[in-house]
Amino acid sequence: MSFDLLIHQVFSGLATGGIYASVALALVMIYQATHLVNFAQGELAMFSTYIAWSLLQTGLPYWAAFFLTVAIAFVLGVVIERVIVRPVENAPILSVVIVFIGLLVIINSLAGWIFSYTIKPFPSPFPAQPLFGNRYVSSHELGSIGITLVVLALLFVFFRFTPLGLAMRAAAQNPVSSRLVGIRVGWMLALGWGLAGAIGAIAGIMVAPTVFLEPNMMSGILLYAFAAALLGGIDSPGGAVLGGFIVGVLENVVGSLLGTELKLTVALVLIVGVLVVRPSGLFGRRIVTRV
Repeated sequence: MSFDLLIHQVFSGLATGGIYASVALALVMIYQATHLVNFAQGELAMFSTYIAWSLLQTGLPYWAAFFLTVAIAFVLGVVIERVIVRPVENAPILSVVIVFIGLLVIINSLAGWIFSYTIKPFPSPFPAQPLFGNRYVSSHELGSIGITLVVLALLFVFFRFTPLGLAMRAAAQNPVSSRLVGIRVGWMLALGWGLAGAIGAIAGIMVAPTVFLEPNMMSGILLYAFAAALLGGIDSPGGAVLGGFIVGVLENVVGSLLGTELKLTVALVLIVGVLVVRPSGLFGRRIVTRV
C-alpha cells in the first residue's frame, strides 16, 4: 500500500469512525440507563433519516430539515421510552431484550411499508469538490468529521457543566440516591432516550449520502458501533467515541489490504476479542463482586 493510499484510508476511516462513534455513544447512553443494549438504535436512526428525506422532498432547505429531524427524533426517543420501555423496565432481562428486538423488526418493516425498499439517493450539504484543496478526503467525509466532533463537544459540555446534564448522569449511575435528592429519575431516563434518538438521527443523515437510503442501511453500521462501544467500554461514553474512530480506521485499512469482503469480519473479531481478553473494554469499569 502506497503512503498516499494509506493516508486516504485513515482519513476515510476517521469519517466513518465518527458515524460509528455517534451510534456507539447512543448505545452507551441507553446502556447506562437500562444496562441493556438497544438493538433498535440503528433502525431508529434509519427511520429518522427517512423523515429528513421526506422533509427535503417537500422543498425544505437542508439545514432546516436537518434540525427539524433531530428534534423529531428526540421526541420519538422520549415517546418510545415512556410508552414502550418504561412499562417493562422491571420485567426480566429477556423480556426487555425481546422488546428491543421487536422494535427493530417493527421499525424496519414500517419503513419498508411506508417508503418502500427502493434505494434512494440522499443529498450531502457539502460541495462535491474536496475542501481546502486536499486530495486525501472528500468534502462530505471532512464535514461528517466536523459535525461529529461538534456534537460530541456539545454533549461533553452538556453533561459536565449543566444542571440537567449532571442530573441525567446521576440518575443513570445511582437512581436510588438521585430520587432521595429530588431528581425525577424516570424523566431523566426518558431524556436520555431522546438524546440517543437525536444522536442516531445525526449519524443516519451523515452516512446516508455514502451508503444510500434504504431500510437496512444501518444494520452493518450498528454492528460496527457495537464493536466500538465494547472496545472503548460499554459504560464509558468517551471510550465509546474513541472506539468508534479506532474501528473506523481499522475497517478501512484492513479492507484496503485484504479486500472489502473482510471488512465486516473486523467488527466481529473486535467484539469476540474484547469479550475474551478485556470484557470491560479499554476504558470501562470493572465490577468486582464480593462473595
